[in-house]
Amino acid sequence: MNMETKQMKFKTNIKCGGCIATVKPHLDGVAGIKEWGVDIADNDKILTVVTDTLSEKEIISIVQAAGYNAEQV
Repeated sequence: MNMETKQMKFKTNIKCGGCIATVKPHLDGVAGIKEWGVDIADNDKILTVVTDTLSEKEIISIVQAAGYNAEQV
């Protein structure tokens, strides 16, 4: 079954390279996340996630498990 790949954006408090290193194993370890990145230069620290299986709530839970906040934009 071919599911649609979607790109989701979240406002976060991931603000530096150290924060990205902390959240990296949480996001890298999840099946269904094709790619992700955080724009720490943006005032809202936008996390972009490309997935074909996960919901917005699941992504937010993963980020919160890593100790950060995420809110869908």
